[in-house]
Amino acid sequence: MSPATHVLLVPVLFLSLTILGTLSFAEDVMSKEDIGLKSEKLTHIHFYVRDVDSGPNITDVVVARRPATNVTMSASEAGFGTVHVIDIPLRVGPEVGSKQIGSMQGMATAVSQSDPAVFSLAFTFVFTEGKHKGSTLVVLGWNPADEKIRELPILGGTGLFRFARGYALTSTYFRYDPKIGLAIYEYDLYILHY
Repeated sequence: MSPATHVLLVPVLFLSLTILGTLSFAEDVMSKEDIGLKSEKLTHIHFYVRDVDSGPNITDVVVARRPATNVTMSASEAGFGTVHVIDIPLRVGPEVGSKQIGSMQGMATAVSQSDPAVFSLAFTFVFTEGKHKGSTLVVLGWNPADEKIRELPILGGTGLFRFARGYALTSTYFRYDPKIGLAIYEYDLYILHY
């Protein structure tokens, strides 16, 4: 290292240590009332999603798929590792023209080597209408789609659902039909929040 390099390094090192020495950890003890939290309430929200994977109004796109290793692969083996990105309208009813109240946005990944209908879900319910407009709920969980009713945890939220926790129950209202590329799911959310 040249003498000129030493001359440049010393001030930079000194300045870096000085800045680090002035940083400190701050902790405030707050009450729930300090940030506007009142008593906790339980909210139930019911809606439908129409999952469409073909045609002009697609809501479910495969973005990654495991390469086939041989021609004797089962459907489960071929599906394992498939990743879907979803942006599906939340609707008041199961009909295509039913009022939209938000969107379900995120990912679904086929995670079972033995069952093609088992997915790991990571998505956000984004509410765009009604009293929950501007609020979100985050869901992350295991979804064995062939079971009659599936339970998924709600991990948190924003807006009216800050500090939220709860669960979502989902069931298949209309089983996936590959000829039309459509499945319809019914959701019941139970949310504890302030």
